[in-house]
Amino acid sequence: MIVMTLEKVPESLHGELSRWLIEVQTGVYIGSVSAVVRDLLWDKVVQHSRSGRCTQLFRSNNEQGFVIRMHGEARRTLVDVEGYQLVAVKNARYEQLLPKFTPEEEDDWETL
Repeated sequence: MIVMTLEKVPESLHGELSRWLIEVQTGVYIGSVSAVVRDLLWDKVVQHSRSGRCTQLFRSNNEQGFVIRMHGEARRTLVDVEGYQLVAVKNARYEQLLPKFTPEEEDDWETL
């Protein structure tokens, strides 16, 4: 199962996704497709999103049970913390904490 969200993208992308997924709310799509189709849809959305934003979530065999992909969002970024994907909002506090969660060397992880 996958979930995709689109914001401020061309209408043609909405039409393309509605061929493969169900639009449950404006810009929110859900469906069950193969991994190949999922990746092709993601590539298409990224290529044609212009200045818009898109997010894709899909099931995975990891601790969280899913993977997140984001494109085009300048204020939000994905941060990997010990194998967990978290969404960080870039603000003044983010800039202060960033060095703490981006160790320069592998050995630095042990000090966190």
